[in-house]
Amino acid sequence: MLMRYAAPSTAGPARIGRTRVTATATVNWTPVSTVDVAIPKLRQGSYFPEWLLERRKRAEAALISVMATCYLLGVSTRRMDKLVATLGVTSLSRSQVSRMSADLDEQVEAFRTRPLGEAGPFTFVAADALTMKVREDGRVVNAVVLVATGVNADGHREVLGVKVATSETGPAWNTFFADLVARGLHGVRLVTSDAHRGLVEAIAANLPGVARQRCRTHYAANLMDVTPKSSWGWVKALLHSVYDQPDAQAVHAQFDRVVDALADKLPAVAEHLDGARAEILAFTAFPKELWRQIWSNNPIERLNREIRRRTDVVGIFPGRDAVIRLVGAVLAEQHDEWAEGRRYLGLDVLARAAAVGNTEPAPTPPATNGLPELEPAA
Repeated sequence: MLMRYAAPSTAGPARIGRTRVTATATVNWTPVSTVDVAIPKLRQGSYFPEWLLERRKRAEAALISVMATCYLLGVSTRRMDKLVATLGVTSLSRSQVSRMSADLDEQVEAFRTRPLGEAGPFTFVAADALTMKVREDGRVVNAVVLVATGVNADGHREVLGVKVATSETGPAWNTFFADLVARGLHGVRLVTSDAHRGLVEAIAANLPGVARQRCRTHYAANLMDVTPKSSWGWVKALLHSVYDQPDAQAVHAQFDRVVDALADKLPAVAEHLDGARAEILAFTAFPKELWRQIWSNNPIERLNREIRRRTDVVGIFPGRDAVIRLVGAVLAEQHDEWAEGRRYLGLDVLARAAAVGNTEPAPTPPATNGLPELEPAA
């Protein structure tokens, strides 16, 4: 819903009761119709019809701000020109864009830097990266957006952090995870990710002793690279048979059988599979009810698709600040939806999962017999 204020009519100002009306607002109720609403001029303050008009959501405002910035800086394409005209932002001034951007940047920054300690422990964490095109120094370069999500103590998913880096390197991931830990990330038992070397090293450095699950979807793509094309069909079927087992013991037994079956015909494939055993079978240490949620990065990939849906209309961002503004707003809205929705994991199974790998002894509850405790003698 967009508002475009028209100039006063030449026939003279209209009146609403005793209030002088000097402008009208054209409200686009896409895709239904257009409604003209009279906007009165007040001596003090401003009139905004909250009872009729709903303020724009963060992600929509961020999208318009980024697109308007592109348009004003002259970096938009022909498609961008048509999009901003459709959104009615062709008349936005630089000062209006600056005010909108400042408000959004403040909200996104508060979301990105919020403390994590009170919502923890975060038993399960997932991390991934996606690439955006950004204009820097007169040329278009690729920038990487690092994203991490987790499951909090109430069983709800949360967006833990987002960061824009020049490339997906070890130092970038290390800085990202160090910031999460500094903000209160604790109680992690498993991190699901791909096998990027910098990411693996950052997890080990900042979350020592935490298990890492290699995404089964990413691993299948890696295994396909070392498998002859003619043999990939049955190798893929053998790999899927490992995940179809009813319990952890059966999973490991089937994995051994698959490696033995491949050792003679495809020794390179068997060696690759055996070398990744600990990474791709880490999920078996946790209750079976959680396996589908933790053995791949599919949940965070769905989040990445939502980010792509909102950012593809921009194409090339005018700068990294614009990337953070739009992606941060999208993630903040998704975070709110997760908080209001149903639990991602049940509290009972989450408690059992949190106990996996926890070597700290549980506190012994005080003995009670129904009588109040006696105070020590003076």
